[in-house]
Amino acid sequence: MPLPRGAGAMLEEAVQLVAAIGLEVVLAETVSLHKPRAGTFLGSGYVDGLAAQIDEDDPPVIIVNTGLSPVQQRNLETATKCKVIDRTALILEIFGARAQTHAGRLQVELAALTFQRSRLVRSWTHLERQRGGGGFLGGPGERQIELDRRMLMDRVVRIRKELKEVERTRHLQRGNRSRGEVPTVALIGYTNAGKSTLFNRLTGAGVLSKDMLFATLDPTMRAITLPSGRQIVLADTVGF
Repeated sequence: MPLPRGAGAMLEEAVQLVAAIGLEVVLAETVSLHKPRAGTFLGSGYVDGLAAQIDEDDPPVIIVNTGLSPVQQRNLETATKCKVIDRTALILEIFGARAQTHAGRLQVELAALTFQRSRLVRSWTHLERQRGGGGFLGGPGERQIELDRRMLMDRVVRIRKELKEVERTRHLQRGNRSRGEVPTVALIGYTNAGKSTLFNRLTGAGVLSKDMLFATLDPTMRAITLPSGRQIVLADTVGF
């Protein structure tokens, strides 16, 4: 099992994630919480202090390095008058900006739609409770959520069909390699561990290689010949 990381290491990784999408970090700090608040995750005193530091003419994006519920995100945005995103949304933003292949872009969009759909349901449930009643009789919220959900699901269905076609093509390609008895060797490991650098050194492929989290979001494959004379297909994979 991996060793638990300290708060400093987690904060450093969060700063690197923000830098990976081209944002400037003006303040990064850890917050001690005895217990997360249901409404804002962070304590009210900290939220008030954060709001007091914000320049209304140039509001920043606030990134919370954990998962937030739709209610927590909305309440934080109301209190600070800033856009607030959590760790999952940040990583999806990075993936969306970096994916280059058609399959990669489809996979990122599918993940983003799935994320949005779960938050959509919870947000409308919260609004229905605010409206009053038990939420069993429908009403404006229910009609709107059905429309939004249908639009999302229609797109999800189309993406999944396209991804099935991509997988079918890849299956045929794997079959051709298997018949040719050419093994595939994959470089796997944590993001920013140096997989792409090693891949470039071995293949001369010239794929993007940076000291940056999630620099590689699309797998790349190249045929190489080992010193023994045997041919293999080397794959540079997405870090985890």
